[in-house]
Amino acid sequence: MPNRPQAPDPPPEGAVEPPRGDLPEPGPPAEETGPGPDATTGPTAADDEYADALKDVEDRWRRALADLDNLRKRHARELERERAAERARTAAAFLEVIDNLELALSHAAADPGAIVEGVRAVRDQAVNVLERLGYPRDDETGVAFDPTRHEVVGVVQDPGAEPNTVAQVLRPGYGQAGRQLRPAAVTVAKRE
Repeated sequence: MPNRPQAPDPPPEGAVEPPRGDLPEPGPPAEETGPGPDATTGPTAADDEYADALKDVEDRWRRALADLDNLRKRHARELERERAAERARTAAAFLEVIDNLELALSHAAADPGAIVEGVRAVRDQAVNVLERLGYPRDDETGVAFDPTRHEVVGVVQDPGAEPNTVAQVLRPGYGQAGRQLRPAAVTVAKRE
């Protein structure tokens, strides 16, 4: 039996077929004979516009960052200036209280009843200063217990008082709900 060349097996499905003999064989890359169309003119006009737009956006971005930094620094200076002014206003409000306390101390050898009256007047003056600053005194008895305004330090049995009401204020509070210097320390009434 003569040996005949056998046809190759068909390639598997999806496989790339080898080049056929009727297509030209790839050769070395062709050398360019001259410069390309943009070689003499440089970048195209679209590239110039893009570069200019990019520079413009970058410039605006840097300016915005500088403006933000300046705003942050100015705000910090203004905030510190306002804090200092508020501290000065608060301290100035207490100057009269200190003056009156010194006056009371200078009359310490005088009538004890007059000194007690003077100290009460100074206390009232200090309470008034706190009220003007937005922190009124809270020392009411007989009102319903409010955990946002009162701190319970004791419970007492008081048959004459409503249950869960303030029976006695041991230390007054200053401020209002949501804005307090301190809550009032109170005893609360309860029934047996």
